[in-house]
Amino acid sequence: MTDPLEQNYSRLSDEIRQAAEKAGRSPNSVRLLAVSKKVPSERLRILWGLGHRLFGENRVQEARVKIPEMPPGGEWHFIGGLQTNKAKEAVEWFDVVESVDRIELAEELQKRSEAAGKCLKVLIEVNVGGEAAKHGAKPEEAGALLAAINGMSRLEVRGLMAIPPFREDPAEARPFFRKLREIREGLEQSSGAGLPELSMGMSHDFAVAITEGATLVRIGTALFGPRSG
Repeated sequence: MTDPLEQNYSRLSDEIRQAAEKAGRSPNSVRLLAVSKKVPSERLRILWGLGHRLFGENRVQEARVKIPEMPPGGEWHFIGGLQTNKAKEAVEWFDVVESVDRIELAEELQKRSEAAGKCLKVLIEVNVGGEAAKHGAKPEEAGALLAAINGMSRLEVRGLMAIPPFREDPAEARPFFRKLREIREGLEQSSGAGLPELSMGMSHDFAVAITEGATLVRIGTALFGPRSG
């Protein structure tokens, strides 16, 4: 009997491909980031057996236990809010930190990456909805943050990330996804640097995000099922 996780992965892969094609994009331009919060490594190894290598974790303390239990060669993204006192471990365990939202955090990641002899890829998180309860740089501050990080030898900005306000109707999230894409286009123009990644869209609205240019869609519940906490 096929594991439900395999069925979900196959269905989501098809839906991502279809959304990309409908938007006139190559299916290869969108990657599924499996959000593995509270998912044990034995479940992740099922995805590994299907050829999946891209995983996202929200908590450093969970990742430092789980990642060593996985085969080497995966790509691990940190996608949660990151405190500066966790920067050292984030540098140790992750290939990409998607949630850089302030200069102080970037400076600490630079310091820790320098000490580790590592170059770290990062995304700038932008608070496109202006929500006080969410992390993210203000849209008008993203340019200054990008300029500051571009001056840090151990960090490479690969693009932007956002968690828009939740809407029951996925179509209502479209303006927020479009806003992030437009911010990216403005930053590319002003900085002269390419920012290829747009990490936006989750389980219920990823198809809309893809039509607005998402290159990374962060999917947890639709893949692994509901989780407590």
